[in-house]
Amino acid sequence: MKYTILPHTNIKVSKLCLGTMTWGRQNSEVDGHEQLDYAFDQGINFMDTAELYPVPATPETQGRTSEIIGTWLKKTGYRDKVVLASKIVGRTSDYVAHIRKTGFSPKSIQEAIDKELKRLQTDYIDLYQLHWPERLTNTFGKLGYVHDPTDEWQDNFNDVLHSLEKHIKAGKIRHVGLSNEKAWGVMRYLEEHKSHNLPRMITIQNAYSLLNRTFEGDLAEVAIRENVGLLAYSTLAFGMLTGKYTDGTATPYSRLNQFPQLKRYSGERTRRATERYVKLAKDYRLSPAKMALAFVNQQPFLTCNIIGATSLEQLKENIDSIHINLSDELNAQINAIHDSIPNPAP
Repeated sequence: MKYTILPHTNIKVSKLCLGTMTWGRQNSEVDGHEQLDYAFDQGINFMDTAELYPVPATPETQGRTSEIIGTWLKKTGYRDKVVLASKIVGRTSDYVAHIRKTGFSPKSIQEAIDKELKRLQTDYIDLYQLHWPERLTNTFGKLGYVHDPTDEWQDNFNDVLHSLEKHIKAGKIRHVGLSNEKAWGVMRYLEEHKSHNLPRMITIQNAYSLLNRTFEGDLAEVAIRENVGLLAYSTLAFGMLTGKYTDGTATPYSRLNQFPQLKRYSGERTRRATERYVKLAKDYRLSPAKMALAFVNQQPFLTCNIIGATSLEQLKENIDSIHINLSDELNAQINAIHDSIPNPAP
């Protein structure tokens, strides 16, 4: 395993982080514990969850993912050997209405942290992230920002950081980060940190893959110059980049077949790009999954690549990607595909 340091901390984490959002819906508690055992044995010490999980979210399953991690921690006694990341839901919408509709108010943050600590069976969370901005700014499937004049959100970056600081001082969370955020939001949080000596946002968890390289715009510069580490998610695009949906080997239980409402990676441009990436990987005698993950692993703005799988076999393949180094020649051909079909799944 390869390791890195969470920015602005002394916390050493594996460059591969174990994603968990299928546990409690597609995966059972037994599956989750099996994946945790294997990942830990392979040197992965970083796990990411959220109060929303599993996804797709429902009132009946909400929080189950973290409960599975909690029972594993209790069974193994490994809490001091792992780094835990979790998230509070952000934007108020019907999708998260079963959790709360009050955004990042002080009461919401306190409630979310206290409930998550109970689910995880721990007294602290190493990295606590804001899952979505409260303002209307970032929507799957849209490349640019389109201002919505009906948005009633009021600037509350300072208030949110003060609320998070309270829980840092209480020892409930150690550090804070962002997720699904834009460059302006990151810089506003950093401005409040620098001007008022408030907690610093140290990471940003955004989608990044061969099919979605939008992070390489303004956010990449922010990440490098301000040392805000990317925790990349959906790096296999819900399994699309394994090639199983384009070659017909996906089963009825594969994620995009089981949940057809998840349309982000189902467009025609996405399929055409995927076919070309899969062929390229095979030309170089690599599995498509390993090539896709190795591409993410090599990015200069990356802190950790969040990998997830519904089967132990797939998890093993994903972890093996840490040993793959892509040649300059292969990278050039990857970029040629990207240039011809850029960001088909933003």
